[in-house]
Parts: sequence; structure tokens; C-alpha cells
Amino acid sequence: MDEGFIKFNCNWIRSAAVSGEDIMQINHWRSRMYDLGLIGVDDNGIGFGNISLRAKNGTFLITGAATGKLERLDNSHYVLVTRYNFRENSLTCTGPIRASSESLTHASIYECSPETNAVIHVHNQNMWERLIDKVPTTSRHVLYGTPEMAGEIKRLFDDTTVSSEQILVMGGHPEGIISFGSTPEEAAKVLLDKYYYLTNVRN
Repeated sequence: MDEGFIKFNCNWIRSAAVSGEDIMQINHWRSRMYDLGLIGVDDNGIGFGNISLRAKNGTFLITGAATGKLERLDNSHYVLVTRYNFRENSLTCTGPIRASSESLTHASIYECSPETNAVIHVHNQNMWERLIDKVPTTSRHVLYGTPEMAGEIKRLFDDTTVSSEQILVMGGHPEGIISFGSTPEEAAKVLLDKYYYLTNVRN
């Protein structure tokens, strides 16, 4: 089990906590996802799930590594991704902690979708089983947090309806689902509409 482990080369520039209203905006939705169990910690003690928000000049804010297990976050749990390179499998971030293991996946969505300003990654086995291959789905042979996953995201934007559906299943990442939108509210609504519908549908 390698869930939650960073697979890219992380150039972490330690700095003071990131501040601003942007963090308050995404932290609201992060707390909502945690309360529903869509972000949290699994039985082996490893946290899962993350949320990000596009910032300025190609940067984005994202929850830090290993924060999924924490019930509530504050500014000290967010980091700014300032640079990334898929081919080199590398990322530069600044903040009090390292960036989430899913940062390259978020970066790929922002790069493929200029209108997207927020990305949410959650885990839910029921949703994953019901949505896999029903909505745009990455290859089952591609692991999370890798350059190959970034390539799969690009493939989905090129070859599927993911731009309009705003949700995808990570085929090689059991339970992993991603939604995105022009605002955190929009990204959350896409995800929560599926969650509540599938929760109330009988097997």
C-alpha cells in the first residue's frame, strides 16, 4: 500500500503559513468533504483526499501532504505550488509543509482546463464502483501522483466529455474520484450531486 506517499521529486521551500481569503474559501469545502467522509483517514491510519484552488501566474494552493487525517485545517496546512514539470516528475512548492501527493494531477487539470479554478479529490468506494467507466475514467494501469496520471488527465480532456461532465474516476486508484469547476462551489456541487444521488439509489 503506497497510498498518500509522494511519488514526484518535491522541491519544498519552507516558509511561513500561506494566508488569504482564498484558503478560507476552499477550507470551507474541505471541511464539508471531511464531514461526509469523502476526505479523511483509512483503517491503516493514512489520510486521503485533497482540494486546491488556482492562484496567480500559473500557481495553485493545495492542501499539504498527510493532512487528510486531520478533522480541521488552518493556514498552516496549505501550500502554494509555484512550478511543476511532468517530464521531470518534479514540483516546487512553498509553505510550512510539502504539497499533496496528488499535486501533479491537479496541475494537469489546471493546464488542460483554463476555465477551471478549483479541483477536489475524494475517496468513496460506492461512488467509485458505480461511476467507473460511466464517467470519464483513467487507465486502471496508471497510478496516482505520477507523470503517467497527468498524461491520462490530458487524454481524458482530448478524447472524452470530461470538460462538460467535470468529474472523473481514477481507474488505477481505487476509491479515487476528482471533480473540478470554475469555483470551489461548482466543483463541490458536481461531486455532491453524484454523492447524494448514488447514496440514495438502491443496489
